[in-house]
Amino acid sequence: MTVNLVLLQLFTGLALGSVFVLLGVGLSLIFGLLTVVNFAHGAFYMVGAYVGVFALAHLGNFWLAMAAVPIIVGGMGLVVERFLVRPLYGRGIDYPLLLTFGLGLVLVELVRIIYGLEGVPFDVPEVLQGAVDLGIGWFPLYRLFLIVVTAVLVFALWLFLEKTSYGLVIRAGASDPEIMRVLGVDISTVWLVVFGIGTGIAGLAGVLSAPMTSVIPDMGTTVLVQAFVVTVVGGMGSLLGAVVAGLLVGVVVSMTALFYPELSDLAMFMLMAAVLLVRPQGLFGRKGLMG
Repeated sequence: MTVNLVLLQLFTGLALGSVFVLLGVGLSLIFGLLTVVNFAHGAFYMVGAYVGVFALAHLGNFWLAMAAVPIIVGGMGLVVERFLVRPLYGRGIDYPLLLTFGLGLVLVELVRIIYGLEGVPFDVPEVLQGAVDLGIGWFPLYRLFLIVVTAVLVFALWLFLEKTSYGLVIRAGASDPEIMRVLGVDISTVWLVVFGIGTGIAGLAGVLSAPMTSVIPDMGTTVLVQAFVVTVVGGMGSLLGAVVAGLLVGVVVSMTALFYPELSDLAMFMLMAAVLLVRPQGLFGRKGLMG
């Protein structure tokens, strides 16, 4: 066991955590602004991977496929919010939860019908193959690319929400939608956009993860659990919490796999239990948010 090995494992944890960040940010965005527990989030992640497979096969370009996925999956999210979720606003948090749970099952079955049960290959693009010398050892270039893309996306989302007029409208609508309606803001359109962004990010996480995992219909099931662990640790509805918790969970899982491999599958749940014992609302959550 060397220091360089530990540092390389730390970078591996950051790459894994980057996926968790994307999942947690999308889930927290939807819950924090719409108070909708989106149980179809894992299914949108899976659909993103399959849309990437389809786009890559027809466009022949990884970059175009990666750009197309959040647009297409986000568009699906717009349709789901407008025609399925919106009629359930004001009826309690259980109704959209059950709806999205059923929607997730439907999406999985549709993909099984179209692509079958076998996994679909998704190769790392040639330009991102190989490894790069970090000074402490060689690290896969694609994983480094994943870290950078996540950092850029999170920063862009922060700029959008904090530094633009529409971002101000979104944040104000989350705090007091009734006042925004009085001021003449179409709050329904705001919620529509937020749901589309959240699902689009989930789809992007799926296509970015595809070269590292098997693209199968059930790939979103485990991911959904991981996404909720991240949002619970970070605090339900907190975007900052999703970023911090995503990276933290990734590093904890990675380091546990290095030192105690037999506990790696339980590491994130042990972390969640430890955080909830100290802060039941999560690291950056607010008390009574579910009330």
